[in-house]
Amino acid sequence: MKTATSMRHALAAARCGAPAVRVAGRRAASSITATAGRRVAATGSRRTTAAPLAQPGTRQFSAGQRRQEEAFDPATVERESDEVDVCIVGGGPAGLASAIRLKQLATEAGNDEFRVVLLEKASEIGAHILSGAVLEPRAIEELLPDWLDESNPSRFDGTTPAAGDKMRFLTKKMAVPIPAPPQMHNKGNYIVSLNQFTKWLGERAEEAGVEVYPGFAGAEVLYHADGSVKGVATGDQGIARDGSQKGGFERGMEFHARATLFAEGCHGSLTKGVIKKFDLRKDSEAQTYGLGVKEVWEIDPKKFNKGSITHSLGYPLPADTYGGGWMYHFGDNLVSIGLVVGLDYPNPWLSPYQEFQKMKDHPLYRSVLEGGKCISYGARALVEGGFQSIPKVAFPGGALIGDTAGFMNVPKIKGSHTAMKSGMLAAEAAYEALNSNQEGTVFLYDYEEKLRQSWIWSELKSVRNMRPSFHGPLKLYGGIAYSGLEAFILKGRVPWTLSHGSKTDSQATKEADQCEKIEYAKPDGEVTFDILTSVARTGTDHEEDQPVHLQVKDWKAHTRSMWPRFKGVENRFCPAGVYEYVEDEGAEEGVRFQINAQNCIHCKTCDIKVPDQDINWTVPEGGGGPKPEPTAHVGSTSAKHLQKPRLFCPTHRSSTSQPPSPRFISSSTSSPDTLNDINNAPQNTLAERHHFKLNYIDAVPHDILDDLRYLKHDKWGWVIYRCTYGDDEAWAKFQNIINERSRKDMAERDFPQELVNGLEWTFLSDQSLFDGASRDQLRQHFHSWVTEAKTSEQPRDVDGKNYDVAARYQYFV
Repeated sequence: MKTATSMRHALAAARCGAPAVRVAGRRAASSITATAGRRVAATGSRRTTAAPLAQPGTRQFSAGQRRQEEAFDPATVERESDEVDVCIVGGGPAGLASAIRLKQLATEAGNDEFRVVLLEKASEIGAHILSGAVLEPRAIEELLPDWLDESNPSRFDGTTPAAGDKMRFLTKKMAVPIPAPPQMHNKGNYIVSLNQFTKWLGERAEEAGVEVYPGFAGAEVLYHADGSVKGVATGDQGIARDGSQKGGFERGMEFHARATLFAEGCHGSLTKGVIKKFDLRKDSEAQTYGLGVKEVWEIDPKKFNKGSITHSLGYPLPADTYGGGWMYHFGDNLVSIGLVVGLDYPNPWLSPYQEFQKMKDHPLYRSVLEGGKCISYGARALVEGGFQSIPKVAFPGGALIGDTAGFMNVPKIKGSHTAMKSGMLAAEAAYEALNSNQEGTVFLYDYEEKLRQSWIWSELKSVRNMRPSFHGPLKLYGGIAYSGLEAFILKGRVPWTLSHGSKTDSQATKEADQCEKIEYAKPDGEVTFDILTSVARTGTDHEEDQPVHLQVKDWKAHTRSMWPRFKGVENRFCPAGVYEYVEDEGAEEGVRFQINAQNCIHCKTCDIKVPDQDINWTVPEGGGGPKPEPTAHVGSTSAKHLQKPRLFCPTHRSSTSQPPSPRFISSSTSSPDTLNDINNAPQNTLAERHHFKLNYIDAVPHDILDDLRYLKHDKWGWVIYRCTYGDDEAWAKFQNIINERSRKDMAERDFPQELVNGLEWTFLSDQSLFDGASRDQLRQHFHSWVTEAKTSEQPRDVDGKNYDVAARYQYFV
């Protein structure tokens, strides 16, 4: 999906008149200001400048002392805004399924102007999705019936059919076979890399015409005067850790939508506020959660059993802690292994991460992993409340879909199919509501009704008593016995509904002196690992000089309250080593509370589990967070069709009022002077054709020239996607981005200094050439520039590496 995703970044920038520059996944030197501005400006447009907030809120940026003289209030800077039909916050299976369904409905109705925008905080679609899951295909077969069809060139080919189920009850050394409940039978299901599947869904969404913007985090919910949801605003960029304004500050972008769908996943940061504002949990129980800690291994082929699925209960977790392990064989010699720990566990000395290491040391798992290689690690909070904890999902102006509402089927250990189906139902309700109500607030209450009539509702209702049965006096053993009775005999057809209890997961945590301290063995570095080694495998990365996104209400009060009672529970429940207490003789409690926000892998456990509920997880700058190592062994249909990037440019200006014909310079053309019609260009994805349609066919005639566009190449580096120039304002913006940021960004990613200097020199020398030049002269110069780069045959050798001869255009290609 890299090409498609990068294309979308270029498209986003093409609409706003600013280059979309991404460095190894990080969104940098770009703005979502007027994200859809190019298209909107060309069509007479709904783009506006939003007024600053009248009463801006305060933010707790970090533990350090703020430099008040340099701090500023971002709300004093105006935001730009864009009006869309539907805005979806979150690019997981639920959000993407909803987006695709909306565009399907619009296409069926001939409504090509229906705009669906999807915002995703990860640098790429799928980057924050963990690999290795069993997918029930019910929803995807409804959405895209030909998703596996051999005749479909865009089919998903990363599936491993489930070949067998095993259920084991573990003691410290033994694995006792027990019958698996019917809900855990996986005949007809597929083991997939869920992040690859999500990337594939993202490509299908782009083909359908969805505007997909990864690297932009929804940071604030916007409301109308009547209290209904107006849309969302993306996060600000360029605020320093101490709250001061950095040189590259860019205010977030407002997206005003008649319907806003929240698909943030488990415990969404915006969803929390929406649920509270509209009291959506008034008639439901509090949500309960689990923490899933998982790894993907490449194992010895002799131990690989393709399609094998194993689940376990018991060891290493104590009887008062809900949870279990799994091991899935998929792809080519890949194994997904993990442990889910219910976050209502009482013992503050327990560490889910360390319990996972203990589980891997059990003979059932160690015998498979020994001799293999761990290639990725991750952790995520999961919704486990099920039927009892589903809130009201519709409210004025929007709805909750997917895990943000809580549709995971806990006994099945599956949620992707229900998440996708909920997104599809919300899409249908939203499209119907928008068509029937052309003005004013949209109410999606039909979504509530559709949900209750769907198979989601009946599926979750039938298993509603299994998870809460583990809260009984017999704990693990009582839960196993009752769940077996429900699964095999009662099948949910009972008049009662068990409760999760009155305590939230944070309230369930006992004080340290009430529980037995747990001592964990040191890792061996072969099968078990220390936490920092695992965190390194997530690829997590955040801009260091930004406000801490883990906001603590009062640092000193937190330490005074938490340390004496819980003795550093934050360090143990966090699977990424974000929190720690450092010995400090000068501190009141003899320790100092410290947050290593750079380590955060976005599991959100801290927000859920901290007993005092004084840590608020918020989104960091867009693009930050984990970037797991891709499991290339799994396969992806789109990856097969990736070709060498091509340079595109318009070649002549029409004498009529029509925009110029789009042209391309083929990377395989023998004569680089040959220009071909775009319709004959070899296309990677529909996104490229969509790009030309928006930027040339729909563009106003006098504004056919635009800023530099970047497309990040599949390997590492930069490719100039197209190079044309517009008005003085656009050129000034271009100069600022290139001169202030490109060199810094490249240096940060360890580009050879010669290339960094060469890129800077090229742009600066061309700047003088462009001064006072006409558009025709600029176009001719650009064509000559491309021709020179294409005809040169002298490779550049820097630090022992060969670089493409078109040094002004391509690096690490």
